[in-house]
Amino acid sequence: MKKKIVVAITGASGAIYARLLLNKLQQLNDQISEVAIVMSDNAKEVWKFELGNEDYNSIPYKFYAKNDFMAPFASGSAKFDTMVIVPCSMGMLGRIASGVSDDLISRAADVILKERRKLILVARDTPFNLIHIRNMQTVTEAGGIICPAIPSYYSKPKTIEDLAMTVVNRVIDLIGLENESYRWSG
Repeated sequence: MKKKIVVAITGASGAIYARLLLNKLQQLNDQISEVAIVMSDNAKEVWKFELGNEDYNSIPYKFYAKNDFMAPFASGSAKFDTMVIVPCSMGMLGRIASGVSDDLISRAADVILKERRKLILVARDTPFNLIHIRNMQTVTEAGGIICPAIPSYYSKPKTIEDLAMTVVNRVIDLIGLENESYRWSG
């Protein structure tokens, strides 16, 4: 069964994770029926600063404005089965944990949780304070998955992209897509 995926991009540092995930989803397009994207204003600024471009404008998926509550994934009836917030700021994590739906990202996350579908938050901050940890606990207890942007090294990555891809490959696995990537063999 093909996946319907919402990708939300917040203004946390780590635009590389969003870019690599969107590129990978394009490669795995045969397993996907739809990808919808919502990007905060800060996310666009961080993308430009960190990646030095505005390549998000050339991504072939439909973008929705951050306050477009008419977007299909603002309702459970649209049956999007997965939402990935990458990177996920601690502010967004806090709003989701508190049930505050003040923009399309937090509303869509609320919908995914209430429908008992898959919410993956690629948290990107360090260190965590107790409020962050409690918010992660709340989201986890509500059914969300916290997937911190902590790369692995056992695949011996050679570039920053290779390193970041170790996180993206974990996200792809969590979504439930078939993907060729390094697997630990002991």
